Amino acid sequence: LNTYTATPQRLQLNNASDKLETLHALAGKAAQDAINRAELKPKVKIAGCLPPLVASYHPDRSPEYSESLETYRQLVTLQAPYSDLYICETMSSINEAKAACTAAKESGKPVWLAFSVCDDNPTQLRGGDALVDAIAELVPEYTVTVLLNCSRPEAIEQALPYLIGKVEQIGVYANGFTSITSLYPGTTVKSLTTRHDLDPQEYAQHALLWAQQGATIIGGCCEIGPAHIKVLSETLS
Repeated sequence: LNTYTATPQRLQLNNASDKLETLHALAGKAAQDAINRAELKPKVKIAGCLPPLVASYHPDRSPEYSESLETYRQLVTLQAPYSDLYICETMSSINEAKAACTAAKESGKPVWLAFSVCDDNPTQLRGGDALVDAIAELVPEYTVTVLLNCSRPEAIEQALPYLIGKVEQIGVYANGFTSITSLYPGTTVKSLTTRHDLDPQEYAQHALLWAQQGATIIGGCCEIGPAHIKVLSETLS
């Protein structure tokens, strides 16, 4: 569901708290309509979105655990009519991920957990926790599916070996930014720069390597658009 920035905390910052339910309902309808128009209903599942509540890459700005858990429960409830599973995505700390995964697990639906790793040190989540510690603490309790998302493709390639043999299903959806260091809470991705060396063909070459490393779920995150996905599908099929 395209509800990544539709959290109560983010909407409050923009004086749009009253739009929370409407935005989630519209996102759910848009996803269902897209599947119906493409006549893909038997094959496609809709993933609910449990993102960082305040800001991507900055788990230190997240609410305390109890508030985070209650907010994620609220998002799960809003997305339940449309979602076949939940992705806890761009998780940058163990604590942030635990709150999201707990709420998702309570739904009884499958839980996918997507970590964002540091571009300059892919052994760590962006909040500083070690990737191996996050896997050890969260995977046995919450999920068999772990993804790496919204990091540079090169960083993901270095991080993938830490997932092999630890989870049943591995996924990847990288971003296309040169760097995320200029993105701070309250700003948007408009402050970031898009890479010019990551066209659809180049991205597909990274995807082939991820597949060789064991990834079976492959897509794209920020700055990876429809043209990339088209070539990706053709390359991997």
